[in-house]
Amino acid sequence: MDQPSKSSLRVGRSHYDANYGNFQTKLYEQVRRDAFGEDIGQNSWLTAGEQDKFQNWLRLAPGKRLLDVACGAGGPALRLAALTGASVMGIDVHEQAVATANALAAERGLAKAYDFRVMDATQPLPLPDGSFDAITCVDAINHLPDRKLVIAEWARLLKPDGRLLFTDPIVVTGPLTNAEIAIRSSAGFYLLVPQGYDEQILAQCGLRLVAAENLTGNMADIAGRRRQARELREQALREVEGPEAYAAQQQFLAVASCVAQEGRLSRFLFVAEKPGPSQKFDPHG
Repeated sequence: MDQPSKSSLRVGRSHYDANYGNFQTKLYEQVRRDAFGEDIGQNSWLTAGEQDKFQNWLRLAPGKRLLDVACGAGGPALRLAALTGASVMGIDVHEQAVATANALAAERGLAKAYDFRVMDATQPLPLPDGSFDAITCVDAINHLPDRKLVIAEWARLLKPDGRLLFTDPIVVTGPLTNAEIAIRSSAGFYLLVPQGYDEQILAQCGLRLVAAENLTGNMADIAGRRRQARELREQALREVEGPEAYAAQQQFLAVASCVAQEGRLSRFLFVAEKPGPSQKFDPHG
């Protein structure tokens, strides 16, 4: 499988580091609040309402342990753990994101209960087998090049009966132009996959599919609202990001909203379970 180019990795890193570097400013907080309704420290398409549904599938509780892959600035992981009482480890390849996550945990007096680390999720993780009751990866699996390797690694880290929840925000479900693909994948490495691919990989990795939901409508809505919220603060954002970066982000959000609204590039949720010792899993059903 093709590996991400060095140039795409640099573009993605600079894009996300710029966002995380300004993450805790009032300007970016206002954009998130306008776009998402409730600011939970997210930098994806995730809303608080979605996360409330997610926790029912994850079956987290005090004493349970969660791994959040590509945790970003840590806000959603901190909220989920606070709601459930579970402990959490968050990993991300972006140093600025992890620094922000640790700062947020310290500010909330939670530094001892949460563990945020810089790790590259495209590689085998230096963590023991069966370490976690649940694993999440929200709107980031598309940045990891070898999906079978990645999900097999997550399956290794899950305890028996543990659950994996991830969202794939760029499943191809209709015709796309080369210009749309280029703009929609402009923030680094992206792996676009056809519908049905994620279910196939989960089965190959020995995980049983529990739920699959189409969340494309929410992504279309959030992309449009993020673009509008940024447009209302155009002058301030141009000063922070620079004119070219601001314009590129607005174009990205416009295309993301359009192809999602028209159902051509979709976002799906998947929940899968690692069979316990008494369960026999047949990948062919």
